[in-house]
Amino acid sequence: MFADEARTFLNKPLVARISVIDPDGFPHTVPVWFMLDGDDIVVISVRDTKKVGYIAANAKGCAVIGGGPDDGGGYLLKGHWSIEPDPDRAWTKKITYHYEEPEQAAKDVADWTDLDMIVLRLKPTRVIKVA
Repeated sequence: MFADEARTFLNKPLVARISVIDPDGFPHTVPVWFMLDGDDIVVISVRDTKKVGYIAANAKGCAVIGGGPDDGGGYLLKGHWSIEPDPDRAWTKKITYHYEEPEQAAKDVADWTDLDMIVLRLKPTRVIKVA
């Protein structure tokens, strides 16, 4: 789904902004860490957040990555979200180490052991390059 240029860009540790639909039909947009898994966007979250409840009720949403003044544009990915378990906290570790130095990542992963961490997965149906 992604051209080489897009895949290279999306493999950087950038902050994504994901939007899901709230019960009133309005976008609920939050910044998150993410990684690519094939053509999917994977995000970690604590289970009892609003975004997780909204995804459970309506899987439609999007992610915007990039678009800042120094990154040469970005991408809007529209698609459907799913909620998955994070066995052995594999994605929590992978994504945290992608964004943080090893010492800080190890500390954060250890601090989060009591949290009910899950995976949010966006399966894009449309990818739009934004300037």
